[in-house]
Amino acid sequence: MRLGLIGLGRIGAFHAQTLADLDAVDSLVVTDAVPAVTKEVAERVGAQPVDSVAELLAAGVDGVLVAAATDTHPELVLAAVEAGLPVFCEKPLARAVTDAVTVARRVQESGVPVQVGYPRRFDPAFLAARAAVESGELGGLHTVRSTTLDPAPPPAAYLAGSGGIFRDCAVHDFDAVRWVTGREVVEVYATGSDRGDPLFTGIGDVHTAAVILTLDDGTLGVVSVSRGNPRGYDVRLELHGTADSAAAGLDDGLPLRSLEPGVTFPAGPPHDFFMERLAAAFRAELAAFTEVVAGARPSPCTVQDALEVAFIAEATTLSRQEHRPVRVEEVRP
Repeated sequence: MRLGLIGLGRIGAFHAQTLADLDAVDSLVVTDAVPAVTKEVAERVGAQPVDSVAELLAAGVDGVLVAAATDTHPELVLAAVEAGLPVFCEKPLARAVTDAVTVARRVQESGVPVQVGYPRRFDPAFLAARAAVESGELGGLHTVRSTTLDPAPPPAAYLAGSGGIFRDCAVHDFDAVRWVTGREVVEVYATGSDRGDPLFTGIGDVHTAAVILTLDDGTLGVVSVSRGNPRGYDVRLELHGTADSAAAGLDDGLPLRSLEPGVTFPAGPPHDFFMERLAAAFRAELAAFTEVVAGARPSPCTVQDALEVAFIAEATTLSRQEHRPVRVEEVRP
């Protein structure tokens, strides 16, 4: 299988190495807006460098991965779809929800498979959490708690173009809650604090946020996200039901220090970055895309899934701004 990869920044370069290591990938074509980056990554992973997206699309690839800047996602996804090529697109489909709706509509009309990058769907513990809900072993769910704490904020330029903490960071929590529970979010209430940090104050964003989600069956979701957790990268999901409780993310790398006398859990060292914490999930996610390209499976995370998450992010952004509960239906175009 011959794949094309567009965008070789932090996540794109990481994907390049992962793809090069997959048995299903025979050859890889790569390109980036910065020619020197294209050359360096191509040499490191043994890929073919090309100078443009058009050249990549014409290079005989069987599928395309989009890991470029968010603002380019709509154009790049649609260019690949119009060429009849299956696409893997890093989240989100678009920065603006109206653009995401347009992309989703055109993708659905085309019939070309598109997979959106939400790696927690491929993490072994999150898979087990979904299975526990589906089997009914937890009883009826009443509370779901999802956590994402980054060790440190991304660069200022990235934050300025990210769309805010709900659209950029908490979307992983929103997707995990939808996917694991199998339910839809109908209402949100969000709040946040910039912690007096001018990095966030100046762009109207927040450093730390909390969201209450109401699901369509009455289950409550509690989402906690932050751009600064010096102890490490913390990703967890707790499920509380009428028969049992369970959690994903409670391994020895959990970046949390117990104050209970004599307790040695977690033994550490703490997870320090998302690419380390979710390495196995990223590999499984891209392996799944090779199966999508081969026609062996449908997309495991569709544009419609991504669109539903975008609506939740839009609703939470509005909720924080207006200090009120927001029904998700309010933000649907």
